[in-house]
Amino acid sequence: MSDQRIILEMGTGNDLYGQDYTKAALRAVQDALHHSSITLFSNLGIDHTEMRVEVTIGVQQPDAVDCEKVAASLPRGRASVRAVFGGQDVLDPHSDGKHVIATAAVEAYLPSLAGQFKQSS
Repeated sequence: MSDQRIILEMGTGNDLYGQDYTKAALRAVQDALHHSSITLFSNLGIDHTEMRVEVTIGVQQPDAVDCEKVAASLPRGRASVRAVFGGQDVLDPHSDGKHVIATAAVEAYLPSLAGQFKQSS
């Protein structure tokens, strides 16, 4: 059976002065994670290692994101991270710099649990 998505959370993060796409991506992932609390695992006795996590980061310069560093920041599951074109760069009119804004979509999947539970009477 295929995996079932159990969570989709979104977050945003930024690096206002360092122009660091990885830092903005890490902050976006942390923002998304702070919107979630998964009691499913403890309630059903499922080990967190059963969870597959897919993260998509949107930034203006996807190649500038250290996807391995972002994956290592996730506290649970087997993570994969990819960076795509998105987010925003906001130019600072008072310097030659820019403010980097990243978006993150964090998806968590579990193997199908169909047929493993019975309704009690």
